[in-house]
Amino acid sequence: MKYEKNQYNDSVSICTFIIAGAFLWWGITSFIPWDKWSWWGFIAIGIGAAILSSQIVAINNRSKLRRVVLQEFQTNPDASIEDVSRSTGISRKDVQSIVLDLKASGQLIGKFSTKTGQIKHVSIQKEPVSSEERGKYCYNCGTPISKESAQFCAYCGAKT
Repeated sequence: MKYEKNQYNDSVSICTFIIAGAFLWWGITSFIPWDKWSWWGFIAIGIGAAILSSQIVAINNRSKLRRVVLQEFQTNPDASIEDVSRSTGISRKDVQSIVLDLKASGQLIGKFSTKTGQIKHVSIQKEPVSSEERGKYCYNCGTPISKESAQFCAYCGAKT
C-alpha cells in the first residue's frame, strides 16, 4: 500500500461520487439516439469510471490504514499518537482521525494520558464532567478537558 500525506482525511468525498455519476450519466445519455454515436460519450464514461475506481481504491486504503494503526496500538500498548506516526509513516493528522474513527466504532477502547499522551487502558468514564470542571475543549475532537495541567486529550490523544 502506498501512503501519501493526509490520505486518510482527504481521500473520500461524496462530491467526488456525484461528479463521477454526472460524467457517467452524460456519457450514457449521449448514446440515447442509438443511431448517433459520439466520441464524447466514451470519453465521459472513461472519466466517470476512472473517478469512481479511484474512490473505491481510496475506501480500501482507509480500511488498511485503520488496521495498521490498530495493530500498532495492540503491539505497543504504551504508544502515543506521535509514536504511531513515527513508526508507521502515517501523518499525525491522519493517525488522530483514525484513532477517533476506531474509538467511535468501538474497535479501540481506552483513554490517553493527559500528561504523556500515551494510551492507557482503563474503563470508560461513567459520570459526566460538571460544567465547573470544564475549562477547555480539545481542538481535534471537542472532548472537554477537565484537568488544567493536561497536555494531551484523554479521548483522542491530540496535543492541547
